[in-house]
Amino acid sequence: MNTTPLTLKIENEPTGLHEKCGVFGIIAPKTLALGHLLYFGLYALQHRGQESCGMAVFNNDQLLLHKNTGLVNQVFDETILSTLSGQIGIGHTRYTTAGDSSIENAQPVVSRSRLGSVVLAHNGNLIELETLRDAFHLEAGDSFGANSDSHVMARCIAQALTPAEGNLANAAKAVFEQCEGAFSVVVATGDCLIAARDRNGIRPLSLGKTEQGYWVVASETCALDIVGATFVRDILPGEVLTIHLNGTMESVFLDGKRSENFCIFEYVYFARPDSRFHGQTIYESRLKMGALLAKTHPVEADFVIPVPDSGGPAAIGYSRASGIPYAEGLIKNRYVGRTFIHPTPELRTQGIRLKLNPLPSVLEGKRVVIIDDSIVRGNTSQRIVKMLKDCGAKEVHFRVSSAPVKHPCFYGIDMSTEEELIANQMSLEDLKTHLGVDSLAYLSIDDMKQAVVPDATSPEREAFINPCMACFNNSYPAGKPKSHAKSTTPSENTLTEALLRRGK
Repeated sequence: MNTTPLTLKIENEPTGLHEKCGVFGIIAPKTLALGHLLYFGLYALQHRGQESCGMAVFNNDQLLLHKNTGLVNQVFDETILSTLSGQIGIGHTRYTTAGDSSIENAQPVVSRSRLGSVVLAHNGNLIELETLRDAFHLEAGDSFGANSDSHVMARCIAQALTPAEGNLANAAKAVFEQCEGAFSVVVATGDCLIAARDRNGIRPLSLGKTEQGYWVVASETCALDIVGATFVRDILPGEVLTIHLNGTMESVFLDGKRSENFCIFEYVYFARPDSRFHGQTIYESRLKMGALLAKTHPVEADFVIPVPDSGGPAAIGYSRASGIPYAEGLIKNRYVGRTFIHPTPELRTQGIRLKLNPLPSVLEGKRVVIIDDSIVRGNTSQRIVKMLKDCGAKEVHFRVSSAPVKHPCFYGIDMSTEEELIANQMSLEDLKTHLGVDSLAYLSIDDMKQAVVPDATSPEREAFINPCMACFNNSYPAGKPKSHAKSTTPSENTLTEALLRRGK
């Protein structure tokens, strides 16, 4: 492992769009071992990206950068972390959608301005890069390699940060005004940290503060917890928040209509159960999903079992609401990563075999309700059902704690066509036969929304009344790419890296 922080070569910046990721930033008034704090923050966000990660730290005007492919504990060791001291730092964990998983595609990204380096870490996906490129006179494939949404944003901010302007917040706001789609970003220079979200607030971003007075920004509150920061508030939709080294803050908002259209799939699958959005934990929302599923789709059975781990809270909720005992029928190998990190169908299949093992003593002769958060492609679900029946399960009833995924996502989950989504291609009865289950039922869209919207007494209820559910209901709050056309020849190799790679 290289123990020297890497110096970014701008001409070799990657191309391709980015996917579901985790971002983290911290600013302190004095020099700290920021590498260690960033490490803990990224470790808490590891579930959001397992292919590459990186950190960038400003020590006065000196920029230190280290990034590579692999998990956080593979990319960083004590020797590397000890070199990453400074006052401002940002970090990133990443999945790939377009392009490969090489180091060139890792973040944070760096661009050079006439006033110094600008670093950026991005979660989300822009739907139209041409508008942004044209606004700042960037050519696709120029010498800076600015072809991905993250790199275009960084390059445009650097270009807008002129000696005459001299203000990172104004430069960033000018760029974000031209961005269409979803973005939650942290941006840093040697003297300030910026946190910003798109006008629809599709991707999460939270602000926290430590007892020592350090400001922290993270994709999820679980990353605030791990560094001892107290949650202060969410970065608001369309907000560009600047935090200076002296601790002062300035907040401006993007022009145009702003609304809260938070991605509901954060609640269904992506976020950690202990993270909190809009006044309640993900765990609480998933319990509600399971309880509502039991109410609307009851069945007589001996046990309720989850697909580990994301099906766990919903299975507990189903069990409590139905009175059917909860049991662990599938044991997960905790040392095997999520199956969708493997690049080929063959390796995904092997990953599933390594990851889950059924318990015959629980399953034999029993009627089981199996709970999972979603079915996307159906391959993993089909294999799991077969495992359960091979172990002697008398009946297998499949319950899904979300609605059928039928439509592409253009905001950070690269589902390119409806044909790649099994619920779009099969009726409920055909899918039941395909999976080999005795019954199959999904949570309704209305019940999903009921589970995630805070209760009537919550002060945050009004801020979350219209979540983004585009992959379920085909309603896109930030629009679709102009170039999007429905494919007639779906290919397994083009399946989404975040959902379809998981083999579901």
